[in-house]
Amino acid sequence: MIDTYDSNEAMLASLKAGGMGTYDVAVPGDYMVKIMAGAGLLDTMAEGELANKGNIAAEWADPNFDPGRQHSIPYQWGSTSFAVNRDVYTGDINNTDILFNPPAELQGKINVLDSQGEVMALAALHMDIPQCSTDRDQLKALNAMLLGAKANWVSFNSDTAKEVLVSGDAAAGMIYDGFSAKAREEGANVEYAFPTQGYIAWMDNVVLLNDAPNRENALKFMDFLLVPENVAQLTNWTRYAAGVEGVAPLLDEALRTLPEANPHEGAGQAVFIDACDEEVQAVYDTIWTNLKK
Repeated sequence: MIDTYDSNEAMLASLKAGGMGTYDVAVPGDYMVKIMAGAGLLDTMAEGELANKGNIAAEWADPNFDPGRQHSIPYQWGSTSFAVNRDVYTGDINNTDILFNPPAELQGKINVLDSQGEVMALAALHMDIPQCSTDRDQLKALNAMLLGAKANWVSFNSDTAKEVLVSGDAAAGMIYDGFSAKAREEGANVEYAFPTQGYIAWMDNVVLLNDAPNRENALKFMDFLLVPENVAQLTNWTRYAAGVEGVAPLLDEALRTLPEANPHEGAGQAVFIDACDEEVQAVYDTIWTNLKK
């Protein structure tokens, strides 16, 4: 059985609501691996259980969200920013004002990902405040900024972030780099932004769940994804990047020059989403709930 969710948070809620013991593996983002491990939802893989663990690229072998890769392996990684239809707007797009204080041409035509972590992280970059801030004034300002920006958004959607740009239902929107590349391939005249304030880096990971009913097969599946020839096929299809050594020579030539994979000079820093402590997360949850009303 395979189920899909439109955000890390939706997947976590489903698992906590009775999904444990139903699935063998899950595919959470970087910060969610840390949250799931802290909640006791992940099994630990002993040394030697994955024959191909040595194929993990060095930069992804010991990430801070899963030191030593005890619970996870890399799946795909990339960035989250936003893309703009150049038939609608021709000005500078490398500024987070496009989402949060947009020009007239884009007002009421913006899709935002239905993902609390990514929206809140990009909003923090826009306001130049820390992720998971505990400063009450900063949190109030963050809430006010988001509520004001919402008036210029037409939708919250992650699953069809590409489709709404291709169809023209949105003229700009938060999007993953691979989705943006596919939108261009499907004929949308969109450009992917690398804002000067920064943008989001992410890595999706395959994790071994506690109480996996088919643990041995789950490990075989994870080992399969650590074979360069196998994950290269995935990368060529998704237009994202893999965290496995030996993949580069197996990739389509077009992937090497993708605009979405090559930040311009002057682009801000790519940052991972922070996992907030429970008290701050509760405030973020309230802000997000009010934003979605």
